[in-house]
Amino acid sequence: MSSTFWLTTLAMVAFAGNSILARMALGDGAIDAAGYTGIRLASGAAVLALLLINANRKTASSVRLPGGWPSALALFVYAVAFSYAYLQLGAAVGALVLFASVQATMIAWGLIRGERPSLAEIAGLTIAFAAFVYWIAPALVTPALLGTLLMIASGIAWGVYSLRGRAATDPMGETAGNFIRTVPLAIPLIVLSVFQSGMTAIGILIALASGAITSGLGYIVWYRALPGLTATRASIVQLSVPVIAAIGGVLFLAEALTLHFMLAATFVLGGIALALLAKKRHL
Repeated sequence: MSSTFWLTTLAMVAFAGNSILARMALGDGAIDAAGYTGIRLASGAAVLALLLINANRKTASSVRLPGGWPSALALFVYAVAFSYAYLQLGAAVGALVLFASVQATMIAWGLIRGERPSLAEIAGLTIAFAAFVYWIAPALVTPALLGTLLMIASGIAWGVYSLRGRAATDPMGETAGNFIRTVPLAIPLIVLSVFQSGMTAIGILIALASGAITSGLGYIVWYRALPGLTATRASIVQLSVPVIAAIGGVLFLAEALTLHFMLAATFVLGGIALALLAKKRHL
């Protein structure tokens, strides 16, 4: 199998890890949204800055800051909007709004740029998304307007961040530069959380793990995978994230494994496979 397949798979596992960590931290009230977002971004920036410094030292390169402000702002908006939306929306409706927004953003951009999904791709996406809705439908409730708007903003921002990553020539450096640029925005969130007494020790540790590992390192892998994916494929494959996160919940959080989930997961993953394999034959 190609390196793009393995990089994409590893990135999706990292994204699922982010979902699990956010559920543990925000869902249990271990930390507030401001503190979680601020520490997540700042810790990711710290780890990536060390990697960037080390890489520049090995190559005798001049110290520079790759990436750019548009990507950094998209990353910040995604992270902060997601955290605050999560407080107002249930996990099911939040996931639906988030992934619908990501799909719409990335597929629309692909169409604007001339991508034309095949019938098999369209069928695979339809099957996967329909199965996803079937899976979460029992938990859907009328969502809060503000939370919905925040999650839409988060999904659009993540779509923009992913689309910009398709042109990345230095995945590690550009990811590091993007995270480092968010630090001036992240620090006020941490200060706000401190004044609100919104942090616990376990919440801080979870946010550190999310920032340094599943976000910082995970996003490097995603930027490495993106040049090998069309915008349509990059959007479709992300529907696997909630399925992987749910499997992680079963394995690590003692959540129940139901027939309803297994049936839905089979069709979600099957639809993704249909879309990706069909597209490969047309490359």
